[in-house]
Amino acid sequence: MVLVNLFLAFFRIGLFAIGGAYSFLPFIEREVVQKYNWLTKEEFLDILGIVKVFPGAISVKFATYAGYKIAGVPGVILANLGNIIGPVILIIFTSTLYLKYKNLPSINGAFNMIQLVIFAMIVAVAFQLVNLNQLAQLKNILIIVVSFIIFTYTRIHPALIIIAAGVWGAILK
Repeated sequence: MVLVNLFLAFFRIGLFAIGGAYSFLPFIEREVVQKYNWLTKEEFLDILGIVKVFPGAISVKFATYAGYKIAGVPGVILANLGNIIGPVILIIFTSTLYLKYKNLPSINGAFNMIQLVIFAMIVAVAFQLVNLNQLAQLKNILIIVVSFIIFTYTRIHPALIIIAAGVWGAILK
């Protein structure tokens, strides 16, 4: 039954986490922490820190970790299958409709509203990722502002920004 639950949990995550990357996090947390208790909140945040270091989709890395923790290699396979089947079906269906109806104002309005909701969810997750006490320290505010500026106004790869921040954090301790 746990394999079925892994598949279904990550099927729901893949199906409803619109916007990619960090939009998955509220769904992943709801499924693996709150609903099934496969991970604690602390473990979820720890794993989030770990998976951000490695390349690839966050949802795949969480499916791999949770699947392996709960049911070994079969868990990895089923969690990841669940994770990708929903989006594949939706993209095929939506592509067909979009190509036919992409110029309708209601379609554009729907996509605009979805973008705003995704933005709000990403901001909410960002606040969950940071201990708010950290924001009271000038060096932390400085790294946030500098990272934001570098990411927004340069072509420096985000991975290099993250690595540089890690090195800087290790130096500052």
